Amino acid sequence: MITTSLVETLRGWRRSAPAARWLAGPILVIVAIPVADGFLPPDIHLAHLLVVAVAVTAVGTGPLSTALIGALAVLALVLAGLERRTLATESVLVELAALVTVCAFLVLFTHLRDRRERELVRVRSVSDAAQRVVLRPLPKRAGPVTLASHYRSAEVDATIGGDLYAAARIPGSTRLLIGDVRGKGLPSISDTAIVLGAFRAAAHRRIPLPELVAYIEDAVRWGLAEFSEPAEDAAERFVTAAVMDIPDDEPVVHLISCGHPPPLLLGRTRTTLALTVPEPAPPLGLGDTDGADGYYVPATFPFEHGDRLFLYTDGVSEARNADGDFYPLAERAGAWADKEPGPLVERLAADVRAYAGSRLNDDMAMIVVQRD
Repeated sequence: MITTSLVETLRGWRRSAPAARWLAGPILVIVAIPVADGFLPPDIHLAHLLVVAVAVTAVGTGPLSTALIGALAVLALVLAGLERRTLATESVLVELAALVTVCAFLVLFTHLRDRRERELVRVRSVSDAAQRVVLRPLPKRAGPVTLASHYRSAEVDATIGGDLYAAARIPGSTRLLIGDVRGKGLPSISDTAIVLGAFRAAAHRRIPLPELVAYIEDAVRWGLAEFSEPAEDAAERFVTAAVMDIPDDEPVVHLISCGHPPPLLLGRTRTTLALTVPEPAPPLGLGDTDGADGYYVPATFPFEHGDRLFLYTDGVSEARNADGDFYPLAERAGAWADKEPGPLVERLAADVRAYAGSRLNDDMAMIVVQRD
């Protein structure tokens, strides 16, 4: 982690600092050493410090600048030897050979480093584009509701993991999905893509909510079995999810929970209510594929003007502090319920990170929905 931070810091310096700023110091060293040698006693020799100028240049610039400073350093060593009439001595010749060798290695190092960084930039851009396709950003508005979301992957430098969310707009209502794949980080992206693909394929259809969840269940069970590795047990892979429908012309929300933590309803009077479904279904991948009749039963809750829904995954509710205590989600969310969706979700995300600190090692997703 320390090495990664140092590398990122050096990259930031190279991007932000002009090449002239990086070269000013090494050039000053190269000029100063032969001059200083002329005033020092014969038994004191500073020429070996010329390699410092080349090393500093290699840290901050590319191979061309490093080669230029290396050539100047070699020239400075030659001038210092001529000034003292020691150029043909064994000591100076060894120093000269060592300096040339080090300069050559540093030029090669900067060339390989810059090529590697260009490859990483290309790979990261492709990865980011692919992840944005899988986990598309939620719209800021869908019909009469305002949406705000926050996502954090357990994997460093990843923008997607085992948590997921999606929204779909159909005539007369807005449909939302939030889910949590068993597992976390990059290995769970395949299952995440299966769930999101199934939701997007069916959510825009004007089918009842139970049929929508049944369709997703069927697709997930097929996908988990189809794309399992030979050593994996598809029965051990599942996805908790909450699927909801928010009608435009009714102050309610219809919710089907498939083993997912209950959303919180943040009322205008600062009351916080957990939307616990009386008849929850099993997680996706473990449910019934024979149909939706009587199996996926939606629960209806009031959702009036000015109310906010807070949807989250267990990476939020199960975050622990140093004492092992769970994050007090209902208490904190209720305390900031008067904030707009964007500031509210960012405030909660920052508070979870501060509460758990370095122990926050799970994917984390949250959505705030406000009926306007």
